[in-house]
Parts: sequence; C-alpha cells; structure tokens
Amino acid sequence: MTSAVVPLEAFVDLPPHARLLGLDLGTKTIGLALSDIERQIASPLETIQRVKFGLDAAALLKIAEKHQVAGLVIGLPLNMDGTEGPRVQSTRAFVRNLAPLTELPIVFWDERMSTLAVTRTLLDADASRAKRAAVVDKMAAAYILQGALDRLGRLGPQDDEGQYD
Repeated sequence: MTSAVVPLEAFVDLPPHARLLGLDLGTKTIGLALSDIERQIASPLETIQRVKFGLDAAALLKIAEKHQVAGLVIGLPLNMDGTEGPRVQSTRAFVRNLAPLTELPIVFWDERMSTLAVTRTLLDADASRAKRAAVVDKMAAAYILQGALDRLGRLGPQDDEGQYD
C-alpha cells in the first residue's frame, strides 16, 4: 500500500462523487477541510492536535476513511518568493512518511497567503482572538482545498458520472 504525489490533473480520474480532504500542516495542529461530493465546495472540518507522526497519520487516515476520501490536497508552505524553506521540508517529510501508509493520491497545493487570508476574513468578521485560534487551521485547510477545487473545475466540465471532459 503506497500512495504517490501526483499533479492535480491526475485527480480528474478519481471516482465520481468521491470527496477530497485538504490539509494545513502546522507544527502543533493539522487543519482539515472536506470537499462536497461534486468536488466544488470546500468546508472546514476539524483540527487534529499533533502528537507524533504515527498517531497523527492514524487519526488523519481514519478521518479520510470515514468520509470516503479519494485524494489528499496538502498545503505546501512556500516562501513568498517561491523558494522552499524549513516548513516545506517538514511538509515533504510528513508526506514521505504518510505515502507508504495509504493508497490515496496526494497533491501539493501552494498555500502562500492562506493563513493570512483566513485571518483577515476572521478579523473582518470581528472574531475574537480565541475564536480565531480555534478555527484558523481548519479554515486555512478549506482555503487550500478550495483553491485546488477551483483549479480542478477549470480543467473541464464534468459529465454525468462526475468525470471531466
């Protein structure tokens, strides 16, 4: 059982009506978001408190199985100039360790500005600091996943079976 990191275009071949799971990997938490079965809308799902890799991966894969997820979209925290720093290396290491544990295909998605955009939205909504802290990771995961879903939607219209033309 081994998954692979694939380009987003490979997700057009996923089974129809299968959801995608978006991840915002932080040092203390993993924010999760789930797509609808039409793969058009991302919704914040939950936040996993990080403990150690084995427990984190088990919790993540249990959630993916529960929601019948067909693929993972993982935020890649590139620097603003597009270079890779320590956080990208940590994310790639997480995926290298996760891949042998699942057959789910994995896509990296540029997450620059996701947390900033979500925080601004929460500030505009006048959310308290405590409320922002409680939801920012899963909302950032939704922002990441929505970006991938929007791009996937531009690859072509779906037919009656949910496949792209």
